[in-house]
Amino acid sequence: MTAQTPPTTPFRDPRLPFAKRIDDLLSRLTLDEKVGFLHQFAPAVERLGVAGFRTGQEALHGVAWMGPATVFPQAVGLGATWNTDLVRRVGEAVSKEVRAMRARDERVGLNIWAPTVNLLRHPLWGRNEEGYSEDPKLTSAIATAYTHGLRGDHPTYWRTAPVLKHWLAHNNETDRATASSSVRPRVLHEYDLRAFRETVEAGATAGVMPAYNLVNGRPNHVSPYLREHLRAWTDEELLVCSDAGAPSNLVDSEHYFDTHEEATAAAILAGVDSFTDHGTDSSQIVARIKGALEQGLLTETDIDAAVRRQLSVRLRLGEFDPHYDPHADTKDFDTPAHRALAQEAAEQAVVLLKNDGVLPLAPDTRIAVVGLLADECKLDWYSGTLIHRSTPLEGLYERFGAERVEFAEGVDRVLLKTSAGTFLQVPSAEGAADEARGAEGALDPALLAGRTDLPPLTAAAVGTELALVDWGEGVLTLRAPDGRYLSVAEDGYVRASADQPGGWVVQETFRLEPHGYGHLLKHVGTGRHVAVAADGVKVADENPETFELIVVERGEDAVTRVTAEADVVLVVAGNDPHINGRETEDRTTLRLPAQQERLLRAARAAHPNTVLALTSAYPYAVDTADLRAALWTAHGGQAAGTALARVLAGDVSPAGRLPQTWYADDADLPGLLDYDVIGSRQTYLYFEGTPLFPFGHGLSYTTFSYGDLASRTEGETLHVSFTVTNTGDVTADEVAQLYTRAVDPVIPRPRRELLAHERVTLAPGARAELAFDVPLRAFAFWDVAQGRLRREPGPYELLAGASSEDVRLRTTVVLDGEPSAPRPVGERGLDAAGFDDQSGVEIVDRTKTSGDAVTAAEDRTGELVYRGCDFGSGVTEVRVTVCGEGVVEFSLDGGPVLATLTSGASGSGPYAYTTLGADVVAEGVHDVHLRLRGPLRLAHVGFSG
Repeated sequence: MTAQTPPTTPFRDPRLPFAKRIDDLLSRLTLDEKVGFLHQFAPAVERLGVAGFRTGQEALHGVAWMGPATVFPQAVGLGATWNTDLVRRVGEAVSKEVRAMRARDERVGLNIWAPTVNLLRHPLWGRNEEGYSEDPKLTSAIATAYTHGLRGDHPTYWRTAPVLKHWLAHNNETDRATASSSVRPRVLHEYDLRAFRETVEAGATAGVMPAYNLVNGRPNHVSPYLREHLRAWTDEELLVCSDAGAPSNLVDSEHYFDTHEEATAAAILAGVDSFTDHGTDSSQIVARIKGALEQGLLTETDIDAAVRRQLSVRLRLGEFDPHYDPHADTKDFDTPAHRALAQEAAEQAVVLLKNDGVLPLAPDTRIAVVGLLADECKLDWYSGTLIHRSTPLEGLYERFGAERVEFAEGVDRVLLKTSAGTFLQVPSAEGAADEARGAEGALDPALLAGRTDLPPLTAAAVGTELALVDWGEGVLTLRAPDGRYLSVAEDGYVRASADQPGGWVVQETFRLEPHGYGHLLKHVGTGRHVAVAADGVKVADENPETFELIVVERGEDAVTRVTAEADVVLVVAGNDPHINGRETEDRTTLRLPAQQERLLRAARAAHPNTVLALTSAYPYAVDTADLRAALWTAHGGQAAGTALARVLAGDVSPAGRLPQTWYADDADLPGLLDYDVIGSRQTYLYFEGTPLFPFGHGLSYTTFSYGDLASRTEGETLHVSFTVTNTGDVTADEVAQLYTRAVDPVIPRPRRELLAHERVTLAPGARAELAFDVPLRAFAFWDVAQGRLRREPGPYELLAGASSEDVRLRTTVVLDGEPSAPRPVGERGLDAAGFDDQSGVEIVDRTKTSGDAVTAAEDRTGELVYRGCDFGSGVTEVRVTVCGEGVVEFSLDGGPVLATLTSGASGSGPYAYTTLGADVVAEGVHDVHLRLRGPLRLAHVGFSG
């Protein structure tokens, strides 16, 4: 007799469609088991042989938090490459390392929380380093490339499952869990949603993560846009993972709901499928979901919908088909190819801002390299641990020879003298092991503790000379001669113990506060002052020490000293990604920190051939008028120094391009919380001033000519082509950019808008013909009168060139479309948020589940304009749907007030709307003007008669 093969459980049968397999597994799971799946750490179901599953593996520019891995340039640096093929290859390498690391450490997850597609609308945003660009088209192109690399090319099984961050309109760390982004419909559809939409529609996205903030008064974690937009863009099951702690914020900080059961139910109904809350402890989320079920706020069908989306991702990752998963045996980790790719990416990210001919440097150039970033290879919160490391100084030593390079860091070298006449001293730590923060990996690196195995600082007759750096706004680091930073561990003692500043709460930063004839030294992380005790130096709530700061050597003096024999001075300036501008902390200014400004001035005063290399996570407003050359690169990962040296030497011609506008002054910026890019003229799309450097800017060591611009329309596609020729004598890349603008717009439209781009390599004399197929929907705008996208017929200018301002070719095409029509207000009235112009208003939630209303901003009078309103043969009454106390004034065409409607206070909450009416006489087409006074909410305006 032959033993029969036991039948395959349907959910494990690879011959069945995923939907049927999910149906089968759902039918086998109990309700309690399904509820457990909704926490980030979904438990195993041993009776079915289903393993545990974790959503969320950070991998923004390399595998993060889990120990050593290949570190690529920051995301904004990848954006600066403008190279989708390169970024796809980076994503592919990262996903292979994820698979290889998971094979030896099951803590490594396959659900990748990257990329970040938030637009870099405001350069003071603390997380500028995480995004790709201020432009939605470039952002979606780079994000699509990265997600395709992360996903892999197999038609069925994904190497990793990328989740886009952070849905939606999220560009401020200030009050990020309670602030509401007021986003008018045009900005929503033309700007913020667009980057997400085009990336999702490209087909390599597994889901999204809602952001902490609110949009139009409603938390993103209960946003109807998840259902109305996100899930309408694709037939794939998209997994929505909450941000960490955000579900609890709905009650605890936002006070949007009274109970956690209500909040959790609302999030599930809105479309959140996985709750990242309370770390690895799922008990509280599970209890809230069960409570919501018991109260009738949720049904098992609602739970099934969320679990289905998670199971869809797990099936795509091959979890239930280990023998068919083509990625299961991936072992590519820290390979020569990955190292070469990290260097290539770092080289391609370098942007040459200015050059009067001093670059590239000749091989025999004598270089003085100075600056706080000159011998640093900085990491950020979402970096892995370095396996390889290259600083600018090391790169220059390697490329030009150590004998031709002089170095001065430019720190202030100081002693701290106590009131008793002694000095702070760093005790010897011979035999202590070198430890890099996070080298062992951690599911939550915010929980990593500082070192306590080293002796604390003491006070002695002879002090230790410390390297003091002011990173801006008085935030200091102090470093011992052995390279360790002064840090404070959980026991409160001050030690020279950290390899770098870092951590969720940085423990290596201090402030000097004037006090009497000296200074108090305040530790920023704990908010406590430094005190000297018998058992060592510590932070304490009482008896703070008053220190005298004795400057042994000023950084400027060291800079001046090393420039004497140099042919060129290279100043390497920028930021530490953990200090002044990071997650949880926005910047307050575009200016370079004062200490670095002093170093730059000293270098310029000492030597006419001064070159500035900015290594930073964001733009600066820095005066380059007296500099021979200037470059910018984001923190470039493990190969940053080698890449910069090769660019300076001319081994690589720079071809990075700015992914965002570099403004000349803080006065050019709107408020950080002003999300109306149209009304406040933000980004290159609308900015009417003169930038320091424009969007798309970047120079080369060669020259290029453009020609033969041609276009033709075929169906719903505009075909555009032009040629680019290398007219210089150096092989180099050019980033050819195609923009458009509406010639005679009926409403405010972008000054110019990116349609397409291509990075191309050309040898001297070589010529390339570039062709772009542009869908005609790229010329549409959101028509607030009709509530949909519409293309205005008429002339559109096409502009081809090397940046948004360096336009080399122009032509005009005439496109057909749908003419504008007056608003039929007699039939439909006016949705309050569908205005054409506004001042002094905010958009808020009409109800907790859907809809928008408008209210006057605090302490302001709101003004709303609705253009082209057709009253037909006439109306005799205006009606407003309002809630709360205040006044609505109605007028036409900016004339006198025709009606005043007053709403009294309501004790029924912010959603208890009432309708008020007043007599008016209007006919024909007019612009409607509304003035709002007081805290009332206006939802709708109707007309009758």
